[in-house]
Order: sequence, then C-alpha cells, then structure tokens
Amino acid sequence: MSERTQTLTALLAALRARNYGFITPTPATHARVVARESKKQARDLRDAFGWSLPFAQDLIDPELLQLMQAADIIEPSTEFLKSRVRVSTAQNTLFLHSAYPTNQADAVFFGPDSYRFADFLEEALMALPPGGSVVDIGAGAGIGALTAARAMKAEHVTLTDINPAALELARANLAFAGVQNADFIECDALAGLERDVNVMIANPPYIADPAHRAYRDGGDLHGGAISIRWAKEAAQRLKSRGLFVLYTGAAVIDGEHVIRAPLIEALEGFEILYGEIDPDVFGEELERDDYAEVERIAAIGVVAVKR
Repeated sequence: MSERTQTLTALLAALRARNYGFITPTPATHARVVARESKKQARDLRDAFGWSLPFAQDLIDPELLQLMQAADIIEPSTEFLKSRVRVSTAQNTLFLHSAYPTNQADAVFFGPDSYRFADFLEEALMALPPGGSVVDIGAGAGIGALTAARAMKAEHVTLTDINPAALELARANLAFAGVQNADFIECDALAGLERDVNVMIANPPYIADPAHRAYRDGGDLHGGAISIRWAKEAAQRLKSRGLFVLYTGAAVIDGEHVIRAPLIEALEGFEILYGEIDPDVFGEELERDDYAEVERIAAIGVVAVKR
C-alpha cells in the first residue's frame, strides 16, 4: 500500500472518529442545494467533505488538516480552502470520491446510482455459496467490489478501471473497509484480466456525455453502447455457470428500452433476468437536443448465468 493510500485511509478513519456521515445526492440536487445563500461557505465537516464547499482553515482541526495536506487533496484559493475529494456514507463505511462538480476527465463518481447498485448486488449475490472470486468491471470508487466481497464472503476481488484516479481512491476505500484480498488493474473493461472467472459485476456509465468523461460517457445508443460491450466481454471471459450482474441505464423510446435487444443478443447462451430497478433517473438529461426522442431513462438490472 502506497504512502498516499495509507494517508487517505487514515483520513477516513479520522472522519469516522468524528462521527462524520453524508449521503450524496444527484448532481442536479447537489447544484440546487449549494446555490442556497446558506451554502456559500462550509460551517462543518459535512459542508466541507460532503457538499464540497470552501472552508476557512480554522474550520478543520489540525489532525484532519495535516492528513489532507499529506494526501495533497486541498485545493487552495485566494481566501478559503477546498477539498478535492468528497466522502460519502454507504454500506456502513465511508467512500472517497471526487469533489463536486465532477467536471474533470478523470473524475470519480459516486451518487444515488452507487446506492442502487449496492442494493441490487446484495440481492443478486446473497444466494451464492461463500468463497470464490469476483471481478468488478469499471469499479470506480469500489462500492460494487466491497458489496460483492461482503455478500459472497469472497476469497478474492479484482477491480478494473481505465481511470488510475478511481483505482487510487478505491484502494483506500477498500482498505478502510477491511478488504485486504483485492487487486487493482488499470485497463479498459477486461483487457488486463489474465484468467476466466465465475462472477463478474458491472455498473457502466450510461449517459451520452458530450464532454466524454470516462465515468459518465456510455457512448452510442444514448449511452448504452458500453453496457453492451462490457456484456460481450463478460460473456467471453466467464466460466460455465458463471454469473454476470449488471446495473445500468436504458434510454426509453416509444416505450422500448433501446439497449434491451442488443444486450440480450450480447448474452446469447445465458439464462437472463432483466428488469427495471427505477423507472426514471437523470430526468434533466431529457432537456438536451440529443435526447429529444427519449421519454425517460430507466435504471435496469440484469442477472445472467452462462449455460
């Protein structure tokens, strides 16, 4: 474990010791809240580490400030300081991810989808016998890997991500949560995986993003292309009777999920359960010209077993 990872893990421990907690909302909700007059400057730790508000140096106690400086996560400004990371509560632990707004190309996202993904995984994996290994494709901050590791009592977890910033935060998040049997592969989807496995999970980006941010841009099909590509790769790398659990989004046009047919085709030879988890997420995207035909964006879940 690198010195920076140890420092970030220590920061999470220090925040927990101070009874810190924060549930991260959607970006649209976050924007509305921080636009309020009462949210111009941080008044407590939740404002500084949750709402990503600028803070006066004396708001943070010396121990926390020293850890932030050592981890190089303080963004200086003329009068106030600002954290480069947010910290969210989920799965009875804390997760580091990128500060708001997540405009950077290498931003590490965490939000309501993360909570839905974790709940869906718990339900999908609870019937598996303890042990085994799992691969989290495009793991981001690592909530999927942590949830699967706990639900399966996994012997080993592998996290892949194209974004080295995501893997760095995921290392700290899993270490803080007590998961030691993990490895981290910087690669696109499964390109760096050397062995076939029994369980794969994924929460791909599923919005068409003009800025092409890695955590958000799902490509063509109104953001559904990456979900289909990852399903194809999982289908090739899973062992017989292997399990693929996918949480993603589907643009709905004329009442039909645009990714359903190509996704089912990508998982040919699998026994598939497909359904909506939430019928309407990220509704603000429908105001864009490229979503003019889309009625809604649904969060969907797929549980697929290879025959």
